[in-house]
Amino acid sequence: MIATVQGKYATLSHLMNERLKRRWAGCEALASGRGGISAVARATGMSPNTIKRGIREIEVEMPDLIGSLQRPERQRQPGGGRPRLAETDRTLIRDLKRLLEPVTRGDPMSHLLWTSKSTRHLAGELQRHGHRVSHMTVARLLSELDYRLQVNRKTREGTSHPDRDAQFHYINRQVRAFQRRGQPTVSVDTKKRELVGDFKNVGREWRPQGQPQEVRIHDFRDAELGVAIPYGVYDLGRNDGWVSIGIDHDTAEFAVATIRSWWGRMGRRAYPRAQELLITADAGGSNGSRSRLWKLCLQQLADETGLTITTCHFPPGTSKWNKIEHRMFCHITENWRGRPLVSHAVIVNLIGHTRTDTGLQIQARLDRRSYENGVKVPEDAFATINLSALPFHGDWNYKINPSRK
Repeated sequence: MIATVQGKYATLSHLMNERLKRRWAGCEALASGRGGISAVARATGMSPNTIKRGIREIEVEMPDLIGSLQRPERQRQPGGGRPRLAETDRTLIRDLKRLLEPVTRGDPMSHLLWTSKSTRHLAGELQRHGHRVSHMTVARLLSELDYRLQVNRKTREGTSHPDRDAQFHYINRQVRAFQRRGQPTVSVDTKKRELVGDFKNVGREWRPQGQPQEVRIHDFRDAELGVAIPYGVYDLGRNDGWVSIGIDHDTAEFAVATIRSWWGRMGRRAYPRAQELLITADAGGSNGSRSRLWKLCLQQLADETGLTITTCHFPPGTSKWNKIEHRMFCHITENWRGRPLVSHAVIVNLIGHTRTDTGLQIQARLDRRSYENGVKVPEDAFATINLSALPFHGDWNYKINPSRK
C-alpha cells in the first residue's frame, strides 16, 4: 500500500498546492482504514498532524465524502475471539466460591485460612489448585458473581437477656409516670475518652484548598495535656443536658459528682418542687448496676438534696438504646468533627456550643478533681445505704431514699 501511495503522490504532487496535498493525503488515509495516517505519512513524507488537519477539513466541507472513503470496521463473527476462561475451566467458579465461603474461609488446608481475601491471594490459591488465572480475572469474576468490597456492620448485640424487652417497657413506664408527676427524669453515661492535643479527629471540616489542619502522626498520649473524660446528664423532659469533663478516672464518684453538678446548676431551677429523681443508666461502667460505690455515692446525693433517687439500668449489651447516646452525645461528636481537641478549654467550648434544630442546649464544665480508681466499699458502709429493690428485677431497678426519711 505504501508503494502505491508513493507512486500516486509522485505523479500528482506537482499539480497540487499545499491545501490540496493535505486533503488528498487525508482522503488516502481514510481510504486505507486502520493505520492509514501513519502509512500515508511514511509514503509522502508529510507530518501526521498535517494529514489529520486535511481529514478535519474534509469532514467540515465534504461530510458526505467521509462515509464513502472509510472502510467498514471489522466485525467479529458470532462465537469468534478467545473463549472465556470460565468456559474452558469448568471448575474455576466452583473453587472460587469455596474460597469465598464466610464460615470456613476455604478448606482447612487452604493458605487463605488466616489471610485476607484479596484478589491476588485468591488468584494465588486458585493457581495452587491448578487454575491458570490472574488477579485481574479474579476481580472480573467476583464482579460477575455480585461480590463487592464491604466493611463490617455493627448489628449483633450478643446474647440477649430473656427479660430485655420487659425491662425496656418497665423503664418507659417509669419515665412516663415520673414525668406525669412533674419529677425529673435523666439519662446518664460516659462519652468516649478523648486525647487532648493536636491529634487527628475523625470527620472533615471546610478549609482553604490544600491547607488541611496539620496534626500529629502518632496518637500517643501527651503527658502534660492528658485526656478528657466527658460524663453527661441528659434531661429527658426538657431536652437539655450537662457535661462534666474529667481529667482523671471514670469512676462512680465522678459520675455522681456530675449528676450533683447538673442538679445544682440546672435541675434545681428547672424542678423547684421535685421530691424524686429518676436516673436511667447502662448496666456497666462507672454507673453499673453492680457497683457498690455508685450506690453509696447516690445515697450521699440523696442525703444532700433530699431527693428519693430511683435508678433503672438498661439490660447488658443494650447501651445504644440509652437516650443520651442519640439525643446528646451524637450531636457533640458532629459538632467537633474534624477539629483537633487541642485543649480542655476547646473541648468545653465545643460541647457548650452544641445546638440542634430541636432546641438542644448543653452546659459544660471542666472537673479538675482527682478520683481514685478501684475504691472498695466495705460491708458496713454498704449496709448504711437506704436501698430498696423495686418489684421487677431488683438488681436493675432500685430506689434509694434519703437517710433522714
